[in-house]
Amino acid sequence: MSASAPLRVGVVGLGYWGPNLARNFDRLPEFDLAWICDASEEARSRWGVAFPEARVATEVDELLADGTLDAVAVATPVSTHAQLSERVLAAGKHCFVEKPLAQSVTEAEAVVAAARDAGRVLMVGHLLEYHPGLERLKEIADSGELGDIHYIYGNRLNLGKLRAEENALWSLGAHDVSVMLRLAGQEPTECRAMGESYMRRGVEDVVFCYLRFPSGLAAHLHLSWLDPHKERRFTVVGSRKMATFDDMEVERKLTVYDKGFDEDFASYGEYIARSGDSWSPSVPNDEPLRLECAHFAECVRGGAVPRSDGESGLRVVRVLEQLQRSLDGEGRAPTV
Repeated sequence: MSASAPLRVGVVGLGYWGPNLARNFDRLPEFDLAWICDASEEARSRWGVAFPEARVATEVDELLADGTLDAVAVATPVSTHAQLSERVLAAGKHCFVEKPLAQSVTEAEAVVAAARDAGRVLMVGHLLEYHPGLERLKEIADSGELGDIHYIYGNRLNLGKLRAEENALWSLGAHDVSVMLRLAGQEPTECRAMGESYMRRGVEDVVFCYLRFPSGLAAHLHLSWLDPHKERRFTVVGSRKMATFDDMEVERKLTVYDKGFDEDFASYGEYIARSGDSWSPSVPNDEPLRLECAHFAECVRGGAVPRSDGESGLRVVRVLEQLQRSLDGEGRAPTV
């Protein structure tokens, strides 16, 4: 691989998300979409037409045997992420894998070790970490403009696709946990979850999570694919101001609120509510997935550590596993 030649990349998995990855790899000048792969004949036929210059494969072995291929993106079902990623890395390819990295801490640790042993880049598709609106939110929170951060909460809701292989925690929560960890800059010391299974026995449609961090910061997540609202929103509440990122807004993705409580020095120990102006900082309209894919190329070429590297993916899986353990222990209603 020369410093100027495009990176030859293959995409494994052409279901819901894989074609979006293929589209970006196909359009970005940093890449040459060399392969697309799926076990489904229907998927291969459909996307083979959409990406006519890419070779089409049924098995990942065809990609791994290509000595000219630099990287592989894994967008297959979650249960296969760890095993396929290990194979990609063992074959000497750089690996981009969709979230979550694995279904257990043990599996995630094995993939991280495989990347380290192979000396290859491992990047996890925590897409929201590349959203310009959330990056701006983090900048504002880190700057001290909001004051001391008291708590954060997120809602990821929709009347969405029912899943049998994973619950709302693992399907939806991987996104929001990655954001919470990035905003908090630390791992939680307490993880609790409660959920209910209404549509499929043993598969939670709705999950409520509570996280507490060493600094005293608290976080709450509401995850559901059984809801009348479509929401993807995070709110950060500080001692001076508050801010909300709302991905459903077309223009006002980020809003800062000059709201809070100020001490009334005329009466010691009393506080009065303050409700001032609100404003929406400018947020670039760049596609997060395009930024994410371009970042992968930068890391492969320059040897930098990805923002959402294997260790980041491992941290997310560690929190998800703790939340699942809480859900299994006390947070799940008995099955009748």
